[in-house]
Amino acid sequence: MNNFKTITGCLAALLALSLPLSVSATPALPSATPTASESQASAPASTSISANDRLTFANYHEVSVSHIDMDLSLDFEQQRIEGQVELSLDWHSDSRHLLLDSRGLDIHSVQALNSDGQWHQAQFSLGAHHGVMGEPVEIRLNARETKVRINYRSAEVASGLQWLSAAQTQGKSQPFMFSQNQAIHARSWLPLQDTPAVRSTFSARISAPEGITVVMGAERTEAVDGVTVFNMPQAIPSYLIALAAGDLHYAAFDERSGVWAEPAMLAKAKAEFEQTPEMITIASKRYGDYRWGRYDLLILPPSFPFGGMENPRLSFITPTVIAGDKSLVSLIAHELAHSWSGNLVTNASWDDLWLNEGFTSYVENRIMEDLYGRERALMEQSIAVGELRDEVSSLDGADTRLEIDLGQRDPDDAFSSVPYTKGQQFLVFLEQTFGREPFDTFLKGYFEHHAFASIDRREFRRYLNAELLSRFPGRVTASEIETWLQGEGPGPVLPNPGSHAFDRVDRDAKLWQNGKLKASDIDTAGWTVHHWLHLLNNLPRDLSHPQLAELDTHFGLSQQGNSEIAFSWFKLALACGYYEVKPELGAYLEHIGRRRLVVPLYEALAASSEKAWARDIFAKAKPGYHPVTVASIEKLLR
Repeated sequence: MNNFKTITGCLAALLALSLPLSVSATPALPSATPTASESQASAPASTSISANDRLTFANYHEVSVSHIDMDLSLDFEQQRIEGQVELSLDWHSDSRHLLLDSRGLDIHSVQALNSDGQWHQAQFSLGAHHGVMGEPVEIRLNARETKVRINYRSAEVASGLQWLSAAQTQGKSQPFMFSQNQAIHARSWLPLQDTPAVRSTFSARISAPEGITVVMGAERTEAVDGVTVFNMPQAIPSYLIALAAGDLHYAAFDERSGVWAEPAMLAKAKAEFEQTPEMITIASKRYGDYRWGRYDLLILPPSFPFGGMENPRLSFITPTVIAGDKSLVSLIAHELAHSWSGNLVTNASWDDLWLNEGFTSYVENRIMEDLYGRERALMEQSIAVGELRDEVSSLDGADTRLEIDLGQRDPDDAFSSVPYTKGQQFLVFLEQTFGREPFDTFLKGYFEHHAFASIDRREFRRYLNAELLSRFPGRVTASEIETWLQGEGPGPVLPNPGSHAFDRVDRDAKLWQNGKLKASDIDTAGWTVHHWLHLLNNLPRDLSHPQLAELDTHFGLSQQGNSEIAFSWFKLALACGYYEVKPELGAYLEHIGRRRLVVPLYEALAASSEKAWARDIFAKAKPGYHPVTVASIEKLLR
């Protein structure tokens, strides 16, 4: 390792890049595809807003939305949201126009509040449709007015909303709807500045039919005459605004946390996630006070496209992690960890997603270690690193960097395990290099210093240099930092982080592959989900069909109730062309809508002789899939 004193100047040049660039006067309404100079312009230093998000039309370096007030009705029959949104504006320039994001919105009228406290009609227009970003809304104002009010309704198919009939829910008694705004889907049901660079408080009045319970990630007042009132006093980016409604009931863990779910799922969810309060205590002790008031969970229908969504105060959770044995509760630790990394300190654009997910994966693993011990934490790291190594081989090299350049690609298509696991391993590298105590101090200070702020890679590099590298000179080189952040591939991943817990699994797997051990002789007593995942993820992809049949017959893998183990088994079977699993695989694909658990299976089928069969299964499953999941699978099955 090079002596730090000889590279201090180099590190300063590489890492102290936090000051925003200045910009000239803002151009007129951007075209559907802004020019490079327009899309890369940065904010004046006085705005304290980073302006490098190329996935928004908003002119947020000139004017930013500070508060959103919603008065909306849920129309389950037409499957749309209708009402008005009032935006409070903070001006940073002499501009008199406001640019917002939308996707498929039907805007009826726009009003502005003048200096005399009177509302008046404001001129507005929608720009050309962009395939990824939707349509810009330009509102032309008479002056730098402080509020605008927009009357509108969402499209019947909004990418950020899913509507389910009563028959598609578990209880079959009431319909269900939920939002999923990450990454840029808030604009499909709210006209706003849909960028993580802008943070706003919000309030809401949501009207719903009788028998429907409405929840949001906000302080909640019980419904009166079908109207539920919400208030979110902490400023958050648009992707964290969350709304759901259905036959929902609540069970408390303690005075500040609990779970919402359909009645049939409520007791199971409460039992599975009962250690949530302990997780909050652990994380707060390590990384600073929990600043969001309540922390509740919402168990969504199986169609929810993600494992979880970290909406402040109300994490959305897939039912696929309710395994009955707490084996998949690391997901709760992950969503809770976002209360510090992602929600409290947010990536200013999706180019820097690792600042959300890498930090969160690291904090998640530390919570799991404190709760369940070092052995389990290492096993979970090992499985994640194995999945990272497997995935990077199928990605474009530029997308395997931590600091990526999305351009104007759909960020949903660019998400991968890289920002999660490679980001986590970079922080593990720093922890091991500087020691846990100094690194914990650094991390706690990072969250405190940037609380309720959206930051970019330049600010992260500046803070890293100032608060860690410069305080402990000589321990890391500039080239090591660059290799982690800008290098391609899985990165200089540390030696396999797994403990000796998998040694016996590897030994027996090798003996079985060589015909020296029957499947029935493999001793699985004491195995956790992690042992099964390690086995299935590391078996060779050229096993014979008799070998696969032996595994399935003895261990009942095709009938596996744990969704993660079933996914790894089906992935192995398809890689080996073992299509005897089709009946059980078809049922799995029809029941689960979580993208991570279904898209790779459709991808394998699309590349096989079973593509036509996959299309048939998809046609049956599609009504229960989220629009985001549908879009991903349709691309594969064309």
